[in-house]
Amino acid sequence: MKAKQVFVLCATLTLLSCSQKQEVKEKAPTRVKTEILASTQITNGQTYVGVVEEAEATAVSFTGMGTVRRVYVAEGQAVSRGQLIAEIDDTQARNLLEGAQASVTQAEDALQRYSLLHERGSLTEAQWVEIQSKVTQARSQLAVAKKNVADCRLTAPVSGIIGRKNVSAGETAMPSQAVVTILDINSVKVKFSVPEAEMVAITPSTPTRISVEATGRSFVGGRIEKGVQADALTHTYDVRVRVENKGRALLPGMVAKVELGNAPAVQAEGTAAATPFISLPLTAIQRRADGSLFAWTIDEANSAHRTPIEIGQTAANRVEIISGLTSGQRVVTEGYQKLSEGTKVVY
Repeated sequence: MKAKQVFVLCATLTLLSCSQKQEVKEKAPTRVKTEILASTQITNGQTYVGVVEEAEATAVSFTGMGTVRRVYVAEGQAVSRGQLIAEIDDTQARNLLEGAQASVTQAEDALQRYSLLHERGSLTEAQWVEIQSKVTQARSQLAVAKKNVADCRLTAPVSGIIGRKNVSAGETAMPSQAVVTILDINSVKVKFSVPEAEMVAITPSTPTRISVEATGRSFVGGRIEKGVQADALTHTYDVRVRVENKGRALLPGMVAKVELGNAPAVQAEGTAAATPFISLPLTAIQRRADGSLFAWTIDEANSAHRTPIEIGQTAANRVEIISGLTSGQRVVTEGYQKLSEGTKVVY
């Protein structure tokens, strides 16, 4: 009887153990890379790898030399125009200011006393002009001294993000040495290199689509700036695409994929203008045993599903999706080898 009870207990524990292992296995989702589908008008495009750059970079420095007393900002911090950035020791500047103020007081007092003599004709005109000149010089030196004191406080000339802090408290700041660099990233530029043979097809209004893996998002590019000087070794030209950066998701240094297409203005005569469509990387397209095509889509519960699709023309390393998918769907682009119907994923 006891042996039977022991057997039942062992069987129960075994079933519980297997159940727990199964639950653990089910709770371990598969990691994949995905892309959210978006409509685009790029046709006959090329794909390049670029780097995000700030729209403008402003180096902020002191006009004179001094020991840095304090730096009030940190890298990555947002600052507004006029905000205090740093201070240097102003002891010497304030001493000079006090001397200048004393000189002004002395010169103005002399002017007041000699003005009576001038009115009585006891001073020559040359002496009177000299006294007035001393007052003017003293006031000018006072203005310079006040500016020197004000220059001990460094303020932001523009609004933006602190990109790099080059000086810390206790160090000696030199004239024109950048204390910080302020970056304007409300809009950014994506720089990429284009072979000389492909430059002729690019215009300032050529449509572009910018994908940045670090943000998991895609952006529509704006106006294009073409470089005019080629690299001596690679014979490529720098091209920059302006991108609006609402929310400041794009940061300088991020790697971007630039999909470049022909604008309607440079299409062959008689061809229709490009119409919006969605596309996928060629590597995301899968084929069944019967030859039909599908892609792995992710639902709201983060489960993977085979979705039948029909494809159209290819452009660079992407292919047009004619049917089966819609804009806004999330599709697996890498890691699909481990998937089966209903697999839980993370991305």
